[in-house]
Amino acid sequence: MIRRLFSLVVLLWALGFVAFAIYLPQPAGDDRTDGIVVLTGGPGRLKRGLDLLEQGGAERMLISGVDRRVRAGELAQVHSIPPKLLARIDLGRSAVDTRSNALETRRWIVRHRYRSVRLITTDWHMARARFELRQVLSGVRVVKDAVPSEPDLWTLLREYHKLLLRRGAALVGH
Repeated sequence: MIRRLFSLVVLLWALGFVAFAIYLPQPAGDDRTDGIVVLTGGPGRLKRGLDLLEQGGAERMLISGVDRRVRAGELAQVHSIPPKLLARIDLGRSAVDTRSNALETRRWIVRHRYRSVRLITTDWHMARARFELRQVLSGVRVVKDAVPSEPDLWTLLREYHKLLLRRGAALVGH
């Protein structure tokens, strides 16, 4: 009995991982949203958000998880952001992980009274980022906009386990 139960758990874990790895989210279309949220930490995320903001894809953009030492002027210089565009960007400095990204994002959405946001993060990170946002938001449309990457097996395994652990923690109220 225990062997069968263990085999079932291993089979479900393996099938879940295969689905997680094969069906990574894709970039979103050009749907306009009230705001754009970029989670720091991966290549291409900020560029995607800046391009969309510049094209009129949203009113404002939050960059969540910015290091406290980074100044807006430095960011503008490094990424060639014109002053008019920089005025529409908020730097979130309180997030240190995906869960606190979601809390920081919720405060920003509430402050601006947004009803829709575009979430930009790397494809392998999107499932957990979206899960964390769903835990703290209701009544807000979230457009998943994944930045394509080529994750290695270890990145996928690590992220899959983080997602499973986080979902398990949510089931028991944490």
